[in-house]
Amino acid sequence: MSSAEKNNPKLEAILSKADSNLKNADAVQVTQAFEALSDRYVDFVMEDYSKVSSQLDILLNIVTRDGNCIMRLDWFAKLYEDEIKKQKKAIEAFKEDVNADKPSMEQSRVRDYKVFAACLRTAYFNDVALNFAPKITADEQSILDTLAKSLELSMDERTMIKYAVLGIKKNSNIDDVVAELKDKGLIFLSKKNNVLYVADEIVSLARKIRGREVADKYFRRVLLQLKEAQINMICRKHGIDNKLLLNEKIELIISSGISFSEVLKEDIHKPDVKLIDKKKAITSLCDERLNISPAIKGTTLDDKVDNLIAYFAKQYGEDKIGISTGGYERMLLDLDEFVKGSSKMIRNTFQIQDEDIMHGEFLMDYNIMPRDVLELFPSEALVELCNERNIKTRGNIIDNILAAYKDTEDLLVENYESIGFRDINSLKENGISISEAELGTTFEDITKYIFGKLGLDVDEKLRKKLNTEKDKMDILIRTGEKSVVLVECKTVKENGYNKFSQISRQVKSYKALLEKNDYQVDKIIIVAPDFSDDFVADCGDEFSLPITLLKAGSLSSIYNAVKTTGSNRFSLQMFYRDILVQEDRIIRALNK
Repeated sequence: MSSAEKNNPKLEAILSKADSNLKNADAVQVTQAFEALSDRYVDFVMEDYSKVSSQLDILLNIVTRDGNCIMRLDWFAKLYEDEIKKQKKAIEAFKEDVNADKPSMEQSRVRDYKVFAACLRTAYFNDVALNFAPKITADEQSILDTLAKSLELSMDERTMIKYAVLGIKKNSNIDDVVAELKDKGLIFLSKKNNVLYVADEIVSLARKIRGREVADKYFRRVLLQLKEAQINMICRKHGIDNKLLLNEKIELIISSGISFSEVLKEDIHKPDVKLIDKKKAITSLCDERLNISPAIKGTTLDDKVDNLIAYFAKQYGEDKIGISTGGYERMLLDLDEFVKGSSKMIRNTFQIQDEDIMHGEFLMDYNIMPRDVLELFPSEALVELCNERNIKTRGNIIDNILAAYKDTEDLLVENYESIGFRDINSLKENGISISEAELGTTFEDITKYIFGKLGLDVDEKLRKKLNTEKDKMDILIRTGEKSVVLVECKTVKENGYNKFSQISRQVKSYKALLEKNDYQVDKIIIVAPDFSDDFVADCGDEFSLPITLLKAGSLSSIYNAVKTTGSNRFSLQMFYRDILVQEDRIIRALNK
């Protein structure tokens, strides 16, 4: 047993479920194990990150950017080269500005930079006088960290000063650069495809190391809600030219690694503003301009900002598309047609290598959602799109566009499982407003819709004709002149459906009704978001009823596979083989 496991009861408990071998753990247990070790992992990465000889500060700049979670090796090499060039250019401009008679930044900021540079220089070169190789010890690094925090230096400002003092050099062997990231567990490399993958959990931790408290897209969302005068205040404090265009200033604020929390706590407020007024301003930003619901809580300004950061972290982990994938696809096609340079704008901002990027599912793989895309464009460009598509421009123009491309039917299908689980909160987050009382009938309606799209003969006329006051069947699928499949739909809150005796009585009564009317019941399919193990076992032991159990998630996956592949191989008999339908086997058959 490793020391990490001995000192971490939570990890020990997780591994014990996997026979003390992480290779035997399932996906959920691996995620839990990572969370249990995340603090130790950050310390592990920081050991190298803090060394002045390391370029992890530059490499994490690349890894943490939106759109860089999937990179081909040659594209990563270009991004690395571009980053070095950008840093060299920025360093020269920085040194020139700091040493100018009239620097663009405030004199107090110039003093801060010079103080930190002098301390860094002393810490690194003081060993030379003792005839040792120059280095920064752990104690010296700790003092520099404290000084940087006191001077309110962003991680990018610290990086700039570091390379201004010590110089910067590109590593000519990209394989060595990749190896450094791979050895630190920051990337996965597919040697077969020469593709680098960065897990969402790693991106979140890498941001934490870099001092980036939220994803770039959320920082952009907040900055877009500020007045230009506030943006200019941020620029003046951090040496950014406030004569640039607004969107250029915003992108520079984001790329400069300026602290999100410090922007909200200090940078956007005038020096004489009271603490209570700062809190009111942040409350107004969250409630009125960002339209966050439920409201961000917090008794103090620090609490409020910390809770906003936590809100965005949660959003990143479970980012919702907000409209249907079909609607996203149409929105991108219209942007491409009516807004000049839209594809180039998206590709450059998110640093995506592929040329053909205007596809919803492709961008979703990079965690780039419809709102993230629309927020890249100036309002004039969005007005142009609205005029072409007869979308109203009064009020919040981005909300108007998203509402126009929201395909309700497709959106309900995409949230089919959440409807089955009666998860009202998740549905609201995805832009679906539905009452508790409507969930059952909506689940039935979507099930009918999916079966119909799979080419099955859902016979509503026959169902309505045969239903009585006592027996109300949910769905009937015609399989012949006098033969049917009976489908019963069940929603359930959180846990698997487990009311066997109840549904057994129901379907026996429905079967008897159908047989009384001379219809043969080929199969009884019960659809629910999940089933308990006991329920599956009871159905397996029930030989008098031809029952098959179908999870909502399985039906949705099969529907998506048919839709994506255009396969004509699907048949109702695919549901007949098992008590509980195994979607993987069916999808494999569809893909042949």
